[in-house]
Amino acid sequence: MPDTVDSTSDDRTVNNVVGHTYRKLSDIEKAQMKRLKDMGADFIAMLHQVGGTEIGGDRFASRDLSLANTHVEDAVMRAVRHITA
Repeated sequence: MPDTVDSTSDDRTVNNVVGHTYRKLSDIEKAQMKRLKDMGADFIAMLHQVGGTEIGGDRFASRDLSLANTHVEDAVMRAVRHITA
């Protein structure tokens, strides 16, 4: 079994160790989920650019940018949960 599974893959259900079940997503839902995640990643990259910090790093130039990152992550998670529910 691979170490990672793409979030849009139907194989995302194979590493489920706590007994939850997941429904298969339509191609449209998969595309929506990928787009939301890509948009979130782009926004977070912009936060790093604005703050002059390393893109992909875990440190931000200010508390405000760190909070913005947290809210972006939360927004993406909640939107994806809506799609996958």
